[in-house]
Amino acid sequence: MSASILTIDAAKAAGIPVVENGRYTQALHDVVVAYRAARRSGSANTKSKADVNLSGAKPWRQKGTGRARAGYKSSPVWVGGGVVFGPKPRDYRKNISKTVKRAALKKAFSERLKQGAVLSVNNVEVAQPKTKEFISLVSGMSGTVSVLIVSHSFTEATYLAARNVQWAHLVRSSDVNAEDLLRFKKVIVTPSALEEIAKRINT
Repeated sequence: MSASILTIDAAKAAGIPVVENGRYTQALHDVVVAYRAARRSGSANTKSKADVNLSGAKPWRQKGTGRARAGYKSSPVWVGGGVVFGPKPRDYRKNISKTVKRAALKKAFSERLKQGAVLSVNNVEVAQPKTKEFISLVSGMSGTVSVLIVSHSFTEATYLAARNVQWAHLVRSSDVNAEDLLRFKKVIVTPSALEEIAKRINT
């Protein structure tokens, strides 16, 4: 099965508003940063002087030893003491409005269109869940470069056949986002996916 390059005129005919100037660049940047930040685990944790499991007793008396004053063994200046301003578990997620996400999706799709990286194909489906069959199908469309395949839905056989192919990723048109569109060298879309993307951008 062969795929054809989706032109700007064909995208406009499908209802995709193509951004042909420098608009929405900041929106695209903000959304990609937010998606990446949301994937951070934020689980790094260090113990402060209050968390270290050491005695609260004074190490030595205040005066008369010739040594500096010391109030507790968990002091950050000592080995085994607490960490000053160390990382604590936190949530890195950023709040992004639906309007900004919509603008970023529009911008990302427009940029890939202008690069000639969006390919149109009627359907992406294999009869059997065979990786070899899936590779043969997709490589005939776009070669073996990294490719994002966007469709309204996929059969279970297609999902199973594609799961071990590292350079190909399947995503439903209802879930595709701006970062997905930028991450792969080629984007394959079906007519039904193009229609749903148009609805998402325009609503």
